[in-house]
This record gives sequence, C-alpha cells and structure tokens, in this order.
Amino acid sequence: MSYTLTINDESRVVDVDADTPLLWVLRDVLGMTGTKYGCGMALCGACTVHMNGAATRSCLTPVEVAVGKSITTIEAIHNTEAGRAVQKAWLDLDVVQCGYCQSGQIMSATALLAQTPAPSDEQIRAGMAGNICRCGTYDRIHAAIKQAARLIPIRKET
Repeated sequence: MSYTLTINDESRVVDVDADTPLLWVLRDVLGMTGTKYGCGMALCGACTVHMNGAATRSCLTPVEVAVGKSITTIEAIHNTEAGRAVQKAWLDLDVVQCGYCQSGQIMSATALLAQTPAPSDEQIRAGMAGNICRCGTYDRIHAAIKQAARLIPIRKET
C-alpha cells in the first residue's frame, strides 16, 4: 500500500505493507540510516525518533500509525533549538564512545528538553529511561543534558 509520511518537514510517499515498522521504512526504503536498529523490541532506544514531538520507538511503530503525524529523525534534529543545544553539549562533553546508541540518546534528550526545559536529575533519569548505552557513558549523557538545558534560552510569556 502507498502511504504519505511527513518526515523532517518533507512529504514522502512509500509503498510498503501497513505493519512495516517505521524504522525499516526510514532505513531501507528512504535510506535514512541515522536511526539505528538495536533490539527490535523497543527496549534499547537506539531507534528513537520524534512523532509529533514525542520520543517514539520506531522499531515497533507500524508505518500506518505514522500517517498524518510529523516525524523528526536525527538527520533534522539540528533544526530545533533543543536539538542544537543537545548536539553542542554532546560534543563539548565528549559523550560518544562507540556512538551506536547516540542518535536515540540525542532524540530522547531533545524530546525531554522540549517538554521540560530545566529538568531535575530525577526528570533526566526518567526521561532517558529505556535508552541503553553499552559503553556506559550515562554520567556524560546526564551532564550533557544539564549543559544543554543551560544553553537553551528561557522564553518569557508575553
């Protein structure tokens, strides 16, 4: 079947089965390989994308569920204020070791900061729960989220 998806603010038409996971549509059909396959069971977070701004595990999300929603992948996260801040903090604090989980980590951190601009330590732990880093860079990830939060300008309500 043919589905029209909005990915990174661009309309894309794909011809796949309704139950095809969004991850495979992104990677295999559209060639967007920044989103990673980790476990295939939505347990590790490597496949995280944003769907209408919420961190979503794409490995178990059927493509038919994504129709009509705005999908953002790691390839376009720099287009958001939170995304730029997170990426800068990741580089400043040298978070990455092997790098495999990092696109999912960045997507979850960006969704967290978009919802909670100045998160507490507990909010960071809760927001990042389910994102596994096999290299164990959790302390650096946590510190980078704190730094990114400080980089995002505070908006005043008018």
